[in-house]
Amino acid sequence: MAEFDYQDLVKATEGFSPSRLIGKGSHGSVYKGILLQENKVLAIKKSSIGIDHVSNDNSKKLDNEIFILSSLRDQSPYIINFLGTSHDSAAAASEEKIISRKLLVMEFMPNGSLHEMLHVAQTPPSWPKRVEIALQIARAVQSLHESKPLVIHRDIKSANVLFDSNWNAKLADYGLAVSRIDSSTHHESQPAGTIGYIDPCYTTPSKLSTKNDVFSYGVVLLEIISGRKAIDVSKAPASIVEWAIPLIQKRGVPVKEICDPRIGLPPYIEGTIRNLLNVAARCVSYKEENRPSIGEIVRGMDSYCFVERVNTVRSPSSWTSLIRSLILIRRQRRLAKKWQGKCENYSDISKGKLLLREILADITLK
Repeated sequence: MAEFDYQDLVKATEGFSPSRLIGKGSHGSVYKGILLQENKVLAIKKSSIGIDHVSNDNSKKLDNEIFILSSLRDQSPYIINFLGTSHDSAAAASEEKIISRKLLVMEFMPNGSLHEMLHVAQTPPSWPKRVEIALQIARAVQSLHESKPLVIHRDIKSANVLFDSNWNAKLADYGLAVSRIDSSTHHESQPAGTIGYIDPCYTTPSKLSTKNDVFSYGVVLLEIISGRKAIDVSKAPASIVEWAIPLIQKRGVPVKEICDPRIGLPPYIEGTIRNLLNVAARCVSYKEENRPSIGEIVRGMDSYCFVERVNTVRSPSSWTSLIRSLILIRRQRRLAKKWQGKCENYSDISKGKLLLREILADITLK
C-alpha cells in the first residue's frame, strides 16, 4: 500500500474543486486527481464534512473502507483497485487538539457507473453486455464472500458498480462493509444499506449474513434486465421487486414484458435472460433459506455458458462456433446418461476409471 503526499493530492484535485467531483459515496466524496509529474489519473476519496458527530462517523467509515480494501488487494479483478492512502495532521486553530485528515486513493474509473449506463446514457447497453456485467458483479461479490476473513458489502447497488477504461464492471464503495472471521458471528453494526436494495430480513445486527448481499444483487439483476430503477415513485408499484416478481412467477407472461423496452430481445438470448430472471427471483425471496449462495449463482452462470453463448453471436462466421458448442453440449449430456447406465454394472467405471479415448470418441466434433 503506497503512501501519497497529502499536498500533492490537494494539488492534483485543484484543492478538491467542485469541477473535479466525480461522485459521492455513503460517507465521502470522490474527486478526479491528476498527478502531473507522474502523468497519473487517480480517484481520491475524502470523508464528507458535517456536524461533529457526522464527520466523525464518516471518518470511521473511510477508515473502514481502507481496512476492507487493504484486506482484498489483488483478490479479484472485479473489485476496484486500491492504490494507497494519505494523511495530514494539522493543529486546529480554535482548539488544542489534532485533526487527522485522511484520503483514500483508488484507480480512476473513467466510464461512470452502472446506474448512469442504465438510467442516464442515451444509448442503452446491449443484451450481451448486460449478461457480462451481471456475471462480473456476481464474481465480485463471490470474492468478498469467499475471502478470509469473509466480507459482507451491505451496499450493493447499481451506483456502486463502476466501469474501467475497458468497460469492465468493478464493485466499489466499502464504507459500510463488514469483515467477519466467522460468518455466524453477530456484528454490533446496525443494519445499513440503500432503500430499494436493502434486504427486508436485515432488521437487526443479528440478521447480518451473506444472504443480505445476495438480495441486493438480485435487485441489481432485475435493474439490469428491466432498465427500471430499484425504486421509482412515478410507477406503481414503486419497488422493482414488487413489480417484477409477480410477472416472473406468473405463467404465460412473455420474457419481453419484464425486459428493457428500449431495445429488442433477440430470440438467441431469450433463454439466457429467462434464466437470469429466475436467478433474480430466488435472490430476492423473502425467505433467506430459499436464496442461493453467490458461489452457486456464479457456478450456475458458468454452467449455462451465459457470456460465451451470447458473445458468439457477433458475426456471421461465429454461428458455426455457436452450433458446434450446442452440439457438444448435447453430446456431453448423452454421454453422461450413457455412462450412468454403465456405472450400475461396472464398479471400475463408478470409480472414475473410464478410458479417456472412449470419452473423447463420443464428444469430439467432426
